Amino acid sequence: MATRKGRPPVGSSQNGVPAAPVRPTAGTTNTHATPGFTRPALAPSLIAAIVLLACVAIIDSSGFVFARWGITVLSLIVLVFAVRGKTWWAAVLMAAVAVCWNPLVTVPIPGQVWAALQILAAALFIVVGIAVKVPREADAPRAS
Repeated sequence: MATRKGRPPVGSSQNGVPAAPVRPTAGTTNTHATPGFTRPALAPSLIAAIVLLACVAIIDSSGFVFARWGITVLSLIVLVFAVRGKTWWAAVLMAAVAVCWNPLVTVPIPGQVWAALQILAAALFIVVGIAVKVPREADAPRAS
């Protein structure tokens, strides 16, 4: 195989590689340590908050039932993460959201109150998404 003058061998990954490994000194701490918890409820909570705020305009239309399905499913997902993280107040609030936004057995709430509840629930989802922390040990696969 012919050598390539002045260039790394074909297939090497020398781009962006530091010249020497960086070793921490004795007095420094590792700032890139992995925390002992995750926030798995944050993504579904933010999606639910976006859906809630976006669907304030369609409360009185027939398409609102799809928003109700989405919010119910997302609240149940966040509920599972809240139980795994042992954040019981968040689990209770997410169960209440799942009941209120349930599209099968509807709760008769007037339109103005629904609009206020949509905004309140969006804020609730954001707070719960930030507050729920699941320990990393719970993420480890269990031996059967």
